[in-house]
Amino acid sequence: MKENMNSNDDKLSALLRKSRLSPSLPPRFQENVWRRIEDAEAPAKPASWLDAFAVLVLRPRFAFATVSALVLAGVLLGTYQGAQTTRQNEHAHYIALVAPNLLR
Repeated sequence: MKENMNSNDDKLSALLRKSRLSPSLPPRFQENVWRRIEDAEAPAKPASWLDAFAVLVLRPRFAFATVSALVLAGVLLGTYQGAQTTRQNEHAHYIALVAPNLLR
């Protein structure tokens, strides 16, 4: 009994496929589909050089190097600023010791 149902289903499916109208595809349809797929898979181009730089810096393999460079730059700038401040304070202290009346 089940074999009859399967054969009837197959016949019905074939009949339905034949009765369905399939519109003709536009010219170069397949080529356009593949072009769209390739365009979707291609990486997006950044809008500006700053976006391109941010994309490069935020990659995992460059993230450690970027953080290290920024920390090193901060340490160097902090050291330089601290030396300048110390030098100015020492200069003011020296002037205060040598000529205290000039500051008043």
